[in-house]
Parts: sequence; structure tokens; C-alpha cells
Amino acid sequence: MVEGQVTVRRVSPAEAAGMIEALCEVLIDCVEGGASVSFMQPMTREKASAFWDVVVEGVERGDRALLVAEDAQGVLGTVQLILGLPENQPHRADVAKMLVHRRARRRGIGRRLLDALDVEARREGRHVLVLDTVTGGDAARLYARAGWQRVGEVPKYALMPDGPFCSTTFFYKHL
Repeated sequence: MVEGQVTVRRVSPAEAAGMIEALCEVLIDCVEGGASVSFMQPMTREKASAFWDVVVEGVERGDRALLVAEDAQGVLGTVQLILGLPENQPHRADVAKMLVHRRARRRGIGRRLLDALDVEARREGRHVLVLDTVTGGDAARLYARAGWQRVGEVPKYALMPDGPFCSTTFFYKHL
């Protein structure tokens, strides 16, 4: 890969398990950097690895699509499309764990991951996407710029990684 070049792609089931270490690095960096993505500080490698083990199992079953952004140094971002939903929702998918390493922020990586996610969702026959994110954060602004529609906010929905409550905003997008 050329220095500075970033590629975004869907990870195959065969290669997902081999990426756990790199994905752990991104998750740990995001949580330690203050991202509210379901984990509390301190973020241990064991917690991160256990999380990615479950994700890999979902990829292998076809319940999840895992996308990564990579450069010459390795994985710098990731996002998931949750496909394993109830039978009355075959047209829908949830978006989860949009993570971009702090070394790669403000370079358009999140937008590229979202654009690739749209392509994968269409490929999977999904045309309604749903996600949630910390209210007022950088990700919420990114989603709005990318055409996502704000549904509403739930106060005290989760905790920030260092303990205080945070509100969560829900978004949807029709493809």
C-alpha cells in the first residue's frame, strides 16, 4: 500500500479472526480517548479481545458485516453492519461501533466507512439503517452531514468511559 493511501473494505469471514489484534488497538484507543462505545475505562486488552471474538463469530455466521479502513500502518478504523435481526425486519440493519483511531481523525475516514457501509447494506438487500451515538459529539455531526435523519434523544442513556452520564441520539437512513 502506498504511504498515506487508505483503503476501505469488507472483511471476509476467513480473515476476520486474524484481524482481532489490530481491531483491539483501535477499540482501546477510542475508549481511552473518551469515546462512549459501550466500554468503561480502563479498557483492557482482554475486554477488547473478548468483544472482537463475538464480532468475528457474527461475521462467520453472516449476522454481521465488518468493514475496516487501512493504511500502510494497518487498521485505523472500523464499522459494523448488524444483519442478524428479527424475521420481520429483513429490510433493515443496525450500524454499530464506528471507530476511528485518534491518529487518523479528521481525514475523512469516518465518512468513507459510512459510504462503504451504504454499499454493503444495499448488497445485503437492506435499505433502512439505524444507529445511535453520543448527543452532540463529532459522530453525530458526521452522521447528519452524511444524510442520516435525527429521530430523537434519550437523556442519561449511557455512561461516558470515565463515568458521567451521556445522552444518546438515534438516527436512521433510507437508502
